[in-house]
Amino acid sequence: MRIGLIGCGRWGRNILRDLNVLNALVTVIDPDGEARRYASANGADAVFDAVNHARDIDGWIVATPSTSHAKVIDILLPAGVPIFCEKPLTCDPLSAHRIAESAAEQVFVMDKWRYHAGVLELGRIARAEALGPVQGVVSRRLAWGHDHADADLAWILLPHEFSIAHEILGEKPTPVFAVAEADAGMLRAMTVLSRGTNWHLSEIGSRTEKRERRVELRCRDGVAILANADDAFISMIRNPERAVGPPEIERIAIGATAPLYAELVAFIAYLRGGPRPKSSVAEGASVVASIALARELAGLAVPRP
Repeated sequence: MRIGLIGCGRWGRNILRDLNVLNALVTVIDPDGEARRYASANGADAVFDAVNHARDIDGWIVATPSTSHAKVIDILLPAGVPIFCEKPLTCDPLSAHRIAESAAEQVFVMDKWRYHAGVLELGRIARAEALGPVQGVVSRRLAWGHDHADADLAWILLPHEFSIAHEILGEKPTPVFAVAEADAGMLRAMTVLSRGTNWHLSEIGSRTEKRERRVELRCRDGVAILANADDAFISMIRNPERAVGPPEIERIAIGATAPLYAELVAFIAYLRGGPRPKSSVAEGASVVASIALARELAGLAVPRP
């Protein structure tokens, strides 16, 4: 299986590593000389500075900066080869809608959290009503600093939040309220409340000393928690009979497969005739539209193509 990887920067290098483990033949495309040298020294089968040099590609993976996704996808679409694009699909709703309309069966989005073992287990708990009927999901994605120069926190972090809610609840709720913390044009933090059959409350931010990646499934009879992205278990806590003493916590072991690796397995399986990856281009465009809506609700500008 020959995979074309466009972009071999910080995240693209992780993709290259996992594709090597999966025994894919990887053609790396990157205009940056240092990135090409890295790819050549770390398992790439071929390395070029432009797409037109690549041959016999079975599937493309786009791992370029977020604001370039629409342009890169437009270059790749005429060949008719399946495309797996890192989130977000694009950074504006118009280009995302255009791509979704023209490439419904060709483009998929790399929402790695939909493959995370903890999120999958929370989804199972929700569907089984193991803690009673679902009420909502609370998720937090906090850290110190933000290392994406081309796009702000909303475009980088909210796709994860919305995809987590989608996987657990079976639908992606729509933003109805949002507030932002910003100064001098820089977004520092954002809180978004979304509603569908159930609600989703998300908090993202770049000025929290301790890194946090937390997901809570709130149900009538208790709460199920993925406290950290790397935890090997889900904590289930049933409602107390009375608020006395520490809670009784039931731990449910979860799988250890890294979500990036799992989604790459899914994409390669699809190229070999298996089921489609989880996030369709239409779902990716819906996420972009929801980010734009959340920004508007918070009084932030929405970029145009």
